[in-house]
Amino acid sequence: DRMTPRCPGTATLLLLCVFGCATPQSGSHGIDPGDRPLRLAEQLPGSSELRRQLLACRDMNWRRSDFAIAHRGAPLGFAEHTAEGYRAAAAMGAGLIECDVTFTRDEALVCRHSQCDLHRTTNILKTPLAARCRKPFVPAGPDGAASAECCTSDISLAEFRTLCGRPDVVDASATNVDEYLTPLVSPVNDVVPSCGKLMTHAESIALFDTLGVKFVPELKAPMVPMPFGEGLTQAAYATRLIDEYRAAGIDPARVFPQSFNQNDVVHWIEQHPEFAANAVYLDGRGRNPDFEPTRASFDELRAQGFTIVAPPMPLLLVLDEEGTLQPSPYAINARAAGLEIITWTFEAGAPLDPNNFMYANVRPMMTSEGRMLEVLHALHTKARVRGVFTDWAGTVSYYANCFDL
Repeated sequence: DRMTPRCPGTATLLLLCVFGCATPQSGSHGIDPGDRPLRLAEQLPGSSELRRQLLACRDMNWRRSDFAIAHRGAPLGFAEHTAEGYRAAAAMGAGLIECDVTFTRDEALVCRHSQCDLHRTTNILKTPLAARCRKPFVPAGPDGAASAECCTSDISLAEFRTLCGRPDVVDASATNVDEYLTPLVSPVNDVVPSCGKLMTHAESIALFDTLGVKFVPELKAPMVPMPFGEGLTQAAYATRLIDEYRAAGIDPARVFPQSFNQNDVVHWIEQHPEFAANAVYLDGRGRNPDFEPTRASFDELRAQGFTIVAPPMPLLLVLDEEGTLQPSPYAINARAAGLEIITWTFEAGAPLDPNNFMYANVRPMMTSEGRMLEVLHALHTKARVRGVFTDWAGTVSYYANCFDL
């Protein structure tokens, strides 16, 4: 039964030093989810059956799980889309790791969450390359917040390689660059690497293959007019992403290409069918207040060859009158149409922050950080998702092992 936790007894907790924190015993596969899942589980109500189940699993022989999808690597404790974050996610048990794919001025594919986030996620503002940014740094003042905009398309691949990855944290009230680039205060990592290694898409493929994980490349929306450079069209961009897996000899079954653009997914279905079986439509339709997740809307996607949809977590769960988590119409209708569901993003932002969109629809139940584990449990048992993007793979990996996912 998938609903019965596969747990040993409550043996003594073995404390190990990994990523600067104490962790449960690592399994024979070298996987170690860390101690954060236990700390969160201990915050659940004492009478909670989920709490009992999770705490009883603390000494498992951990295995990698495809239920845990590393979102941008491990940004809760490392700079996103860096080799260090990717390795940390794999070590915690993520079965799939994401490289958001964009391109440089010379059209090389690189891993960045946005084409124009270098001013936030790298040290470019502290280098001579700051002069190449499309919008230079402007300090906070009477006319507004501190700002800048630096894009991968502003620089070459060789220049991109000279940069350091940093956590995506900035201070909008800053009056200078040093104040603007604030350090990450991480709940999971005492010492955040100050110069993360940036990666090309091809380098991420080689690393993920070595780590034994599957691939989740997201084709990011260009922030420049297309076609770009030497005639790079949107279709050519989508094909180039796939071609880098072919060049590396990767089995298409290990690749989950994804996009918010339906046309990209259709392109993969029509032009690269061997890679389209796992293609993921990142469904942003919920941002439209008039969107109705009807069965017909999902039947239409299924008829076009879509197999996996990935909406944000709030679209998949609702609270009933008793305050119990239940599947949303989106979850019910998508599954009824034969679509599988992946969702995003667990561990993104503080769960108790009233402005955190990920828990906005279940705000009344969020009385402690640990209760996000009840949301995770409902995503599995009620919405029946096949995987969860997470900013810290250890929490979802721990849960997945406990419930044999």
